[in-house]
Amino acid sequence: MTASVFIGTSVDGFIARPNGELDFLPEGGEPHGYDEFIASVDAIVIGRKTFETVLAFQAWPYGDKRVVVLSSRPVDFSAVRGGVVEQMAGPPAEIVSQLAARGIKHLYIDGGVTIQGFLRAGAIQRLIITRVPVLIGEGVPLFGSVPRDIRLRHVATRHYASGLVQSEYEVAG
Repeated sequence: MTASVFIGTSVDGFIARPNGELDFLPEGGEPHGYDEFIASVDAIVIGRKTFETVLAFQAWPYGDKRVVVLSSRPVDFSAVRGGVVEQMAGPPAEIVSQLAARGIKHLYIDGGVTIQGFLRAGAIQRLIITRVPVLIGEGVPLFGSVPRDIRLRHVATRHYASGLVQSEYEVAG
């Protein structure tokens, strides 16, 4: 099983404003590999806060991909239109194991707390980080504290006319 992150950040490393707003991220615009990435994914694992943020979008962004919402409290899925959504709870290794047992081969891990937890647990193999040319000063950081160094191997860096800079890394094993 491969677990990947595909995420946009401000240059100063924030994935959302303190209130969760994503208004600094460019809407639409030039292709930067997301469509190809999401096509390669079997399921998406997100936390409750990310799920609630996504529900406010005009359209469900994940199509018919299976979405797993991590939460220890009950989650209301009644507002989801056209999505395949379920709830799970537990440590990252347990989540990965349960999904692998169902034949899922590629997970997309999204949301700050979820990404941080999966990284700390050693459950992420690939990071694709797109930096947006803006400094927002404060917000939800992409990375939090880690119990040890997490070594990364640089795979590629691409830049786009809009100023986006995307770097891909493999987590060194």
